[in-house]
Amino acid sequence: MSLLSGLVEHFGVLPDPRMDRTKKHNLIDILFSAVCSVICGAEGFTDMQDFATAKEAWLRQYLELPGGIPSHDTFRRVFSILDPVALGECFVRWSQSLHEATKGEVIALDGKTIRHSFDTASRQPALHMVSAWASENGVALGHVKVDEKGNEITAFPRLLDMLDIKGATVTMDAIGCQKDLAERIVDAGGEYVLCVKGNQGSLHDDLIRFFGEDCDLTGIEHSYFESVEKDHGRTEIRKCWAVEGEAEWLGFGEEWKGLRSITALKAQRIIADRKSTQIRYYISSLPGDAKRIAHAVREHWKIENSLHYVLDVVMNEDMSRVRKDHAPENLATLRRIALNMLKAKPIQMKGRPSIRRQMKLAAWTSGYLPEVLVG
Repeated sequence: MSLLSGLVEHFGVLPDPRMDRTKKHNLIDILFSAVCSVICGAEGFTDMQDFATAKEAWLRQYLELPGGIPSHDTFRRVFSILDPVALGECFVRWSQSLHEATKGEVIALDGKTIRHSFDTASRQPALHMVSAWASENGVALGHVKVDEKGNEITAFPRLLDMLDIKGATVTMDAIGCQKDLAERIVDAGGEYVLCVKGNQGSLHDDLIRFFGEDCDLTGIEHSYFESVEKDHGRTEIRKCWAVEGEAEWLGFGEEWKGLRSITALKAQRIIADRKSTQIRYYISSLPGDAKRIAHAVREHWKIENSLHYVLDVVMNEDMSRVRKDHAPENLATLRRIALNMLKAKPIQMKGRPSIRRQMKLAAWTSGYLPEVLVG
């Protein structure tokens, strides 16, 4: 497989927004150069130009480059006017071709703000994205921009419609605990585990009353699972109680399509002599299997550690000052493309290299970047 074939297959259909008379560079050349540069640590358009200039001889093995190396202004103009929805749709199709869906796989949906993408002069708020993360394979499946005057609730349906969730378990935090989203997931052939908080007032209160402060379910058929993790001087004890078939007794079973079980999860964290305890409640279309539901909840948080943390700490997404037009959204997509490629082809070496180390090796060595691009 050539380095360009996968990119052309999924991204070659992108409409070119430029006027013909202004085209000095092929769109696929610009996109390929940009993706390679981000894999190697580029954070902005000047970085893209510097990478392409340094790697011109290598790039010419695969690209036409009829106008030479694009300038940083060219990279900026193209990504400012490129349709982010079209690029996002190409990304979703490509991402789903990368990951092997398995029955019961957890797909976590969660939002993230690119904090420095705001523009005070034009009153443009910071860009907020809702992403989907396949926890088993560690792949970003897609994302959508939250409307400037909306919130994550408006973005979840659009993202779900883009994904193939048949057989998967979709997890969302409390803001995604909505009846229409539960119905949409079930209709698409998926399962759900939804966190319940105060935004679902009566439902949250009912679950608190049902489980009680001590989660004493004596006389009620239930499932129980407990796990203990110790790491870096911290101990976490998670206790999970799941009950099936009590939703009707509580009076809200018919309101939530596919609802089968309710769950209480008590997490206790011990660091030195300090202890903290938190109880969270969930509703689910899964059977009342405490181990399975606890696993889904645990997998949900991988989107924070494996996606959001890497984007912010390794790729410096939060510090990006790119603001103009569609550029912030399109660069967010490029970062996720690069991250998926790096995760799909980890370098073979002793130990488990971090994403940061993989990015450096892609930039510094001659053989690893082509391996990442081929996948």
